[in-house]
Amino acid sequence: MTTNKKIGIIGSGFSGLAAASVLAKENHSVHVFEKNDQIGGRARKFSAEGFTFDMGPSWYWMPDVIEKFYNKFNHTTSDFYELIKLDPGFKVIFKDADAVSIPAKWEELCQLFEDIETGAADKLRKFMSGAEYKYNIGVNDLVYQPGLSILEVLRMDLVMGVFKLDVFSSFRTHVRKYFKDPRLVAIMEFPVLFLGAMPKDTPALYSLMNFAGMKQGTFYPMGGFSKIPEAMKKIALEQGVEFHLNHDVKEIVLDHNRATHLRFDHKNESVDSIIASADYHHVEQVLLPESHRNYNEKYWNNRVFAPSSLLFYLGVDKKVPNLDHHNLFFDEDLDQHAEELYVNKSWPSKPLFYVCCPSKTDESVAPEGKENVFLLMPLAPGLEDGEALRETYFDIMMDRLEAYTKSDIRAHISYKRSYCISDFESDYNAYKGNAYGLANTLLQTANLKPKIKNNKIDNLYYTGQLTVPGPGVPPSIISGQVAADQLLKSIKKSK
Repeated sequence: MTTNKKIGIIGSGFSGLAAASVLAKENHSVHVFEKNDQIGGRARKFSAEGFTFDMGPSWYWMPDVIEKFYNKFNHTTSDFYELIKLDPGFKVIFKDADAVSIPAKWEELCQLFEDIETGAADKLRKFMSGAEYKYNIGVNDLVYQPGLSILEVLRMDLVMGVFKLDVFSSFRTHVRKYFKDPRLVAIMEFPVLFLGAMPKDTPALYSLMNFAGMKQGTFYPMGGFSKIPEAMKKIALEQGVEFHLNHDVKEIVLDHNRATHLRFDHKNESVDSIIASADYHHVEQVLLPESHRNYNEKYWNNRVFAPSSLLFYLGVDKKVPNLDHHNLFFDEDLDQHAEELYVNKSWPSKPLFYVCCPSKTDESVAPEGKENVFLLMPLAPGLEDGEALRETYFDIMMDRLEAYTKSDIRAHISYKRSYCISDFESDYNAYKGNAYGLANTLLQTANLKPKIKNNKIDNLYYTGQLTVPGPGVPPSIISGQVAADQLLKSIKKSK
């Protein structure tokens, strides 16, 4: 069958990779243009002194979404990597070194809750029953809607189930209907910390995240998280997609209401259609003239963004005791950090943070006898992040990490690299250096997100964490498929 259209995709993050394969499968000539020297967007990796570091995502949740994508191309997860279920899935460290490890087995998790709070096991079962309903409706249905018409959410089944979906209830109130112990409350609230708003401002609909992380479980692809974009690239190549690295798009060239070319430093590339997987704000404010943007700068400035992050990638020349693969340091006040993160938009006074130690699971990411560790502290986007500030917070986190592990780690760091707001801006053109996209507040959910189609350019679509369905790896993979499907419908209509 002959090729139909030449389609340019800006960016090779999860959404761009997903869109590329869907379009190429339909015999279109698909070209992915990536500004960096490797594919994967925020899920890139790098190696140094025998260590291999995933630069971004590390939580493998919703494996069914990723498997479903592979299945579209007659593949399964095991074709690309070994996926293991972590046990414990993660550990939460509270004050005075009080730690709670979340077991992989459901009945063990129920017993853990019961041991902490009498009656909590039955309440957890009831909570998860509702969360599973939301997951099945939300992740298997709603997130595949393009968000272009209110009719998408005015279906009779959704209207009838609106109260079960808890769209208009706050996540904080919802959790507290079931649990009283502050440790259980913190465990249940932690998944929404990266959704971009305080639990009181996040719809209870997102308890579906608890189902994903605690009932389905937390997984890990042996070899590192970068195995996912590598697998997606293999699929794309099988479909005939062409990749162009170190290609930084400078302008989308228009002819009236159609995009005709992508302009680079030294050439123009003709295209029939475009899917922009790069930062939505950057595409509109930098690559398009004002007359052809969906939104102005004021609009973006009024959006509520999910956090940025301060990260440190550490190579440690010894084994670190008392750490699991995923470790959440909730040994300070969650509300205070959230207030500083989302309301005051300031550097936190007593931050919560996350420690990932994949070498506890995967020997390939660190030399023998050594440890691969990265620290992540959620941070308000748009702040200054000079080296002195980074080091101040490195010491704050390391003081608490060393106290908990009872181990001198700093003296054994053989490799260290920091990454923060200005790096997200320079590497990904991320608006205000955000790491996770738009916050999932009620007024930024589903059809209220930035539109997946440019209203003034017939052949330009957007995908990724700043449009539907939202931030996260599985939603971004879905977003790419949704954008591609919309473009395919447009191409068919034009024939």
